[in-house]
Amino acid sequence: MTEPTPGHRPRAALAMSPDAAAAVLDAESLTDLAALCDLAPLPVLDDLTTTRARTVLADVDLLVTGWGCPPLDADVLRAAPRLRAVVHTAGSVRGHVTDACWERGIEVSSAAAANAVPVAEYTLAMILLTGKRVLETARDYRASRTRPDWLSTPRTVGNHRRTVGVLSASLIGRRVIELLRPHDVEVLLHDPFVDEAGAAELGVRNVGLAELFRRSDTVSVHTPLLPATRGLVGRELIDTMRPDAVLINTARGAVLDQDALADAALAGRIRAVLDVTDPEVLPPGHPLWQCDNVLLTPHLAGSQGNEWRRLAGLALSEIARWASGEGFLHPVRRERLAFLA
Repeated sequence: MTEPTPGHRPRAALAMSPDAAAAVLDAESLTDLAALCDLAPLPVLDDLTTTRARTVLADVDLLVTGWGCPPLDADVLRAAPRLRAVVHTAGSVRGHVTDACWERGIEVSSAAAANAVPVAEYTLAMILLTGKRVLETARDYRASRTRPDWLSTPRTVGNHRRTVGVLSASLIGRRVIELLRPHDVEVLLHDPFVDEAGAAELGVRNVGLAELFRRSDTVSVHTPLLPATRGLVGRELIDTMRPDAVLINTARGAVLDQDALADAALAGRIRAVLDVTDPEVLPPGHPLWQCDNVLLTPHLAGSQGNEWRRLAGLALSEIARWASGEGFLHPVRRERLAFLA
């Protein structure tokens, strides 16, 4: 591919759903974007087959994509002969960056590193809150309206020297490990692609999958959903977890065997925090809704509200680098795509 000429203002267009554009790209972000490139007039492109879309695509160098971007398949690329780069304002590019993009040599960047920040923050908060049994204690306190005998607190309550198992040293998994460093916990990791030296660099011990579940007080799942990881956390692993252990999932719902998790939670053996499920909203009668020791949240760990500004900021910095010929700081590589969420 021809590299961008330093000082050249690339022609760019927004390709995502209108709702995503309104959420992530506020007026200030759009102004900053227009200062970096010759931006095609709104509305955004959410259907790349229309006459208007094909007219816009005919002379774009850069597509700024987001949630709801249609697939950039061979037919779309034929309509965009000058397209050289895609900058994604969210995390995964799997839904729209196709093999045709890689075969064309299109450069791709993603704001996954920015989106990892709030997911890791959510995870840390849940590790610490569940360690202190905050949610259950608050529920009981509201019901009894009397202070419990705090000197009779079980020694399983608290975060001193708890063992936290991190499943996958993904962007988010690594960030969680970093956030845990100031805390007095032991961190175990399971990631078959991290060697002993890599684990030592992270300050953790890389162990087998079975050992991670058997030894951890809290297991936090950060593995992408791939054919090899679908149902990875199954009944056998869940059944080996310590009594009162916590399973946290902010990755993908289908990584877990939800029936096995529901059985263990309803039996009172383990607790869970699930920000993702499969399907994304469980059926009304699903047993996980009835588990007092399972916290279900509606996929809120990722960027929301004022956190969208971080996504826009990373995308803008990537566009500035690319337009000046520096190249992306957060490139997505085809050979690494199989390991990304």
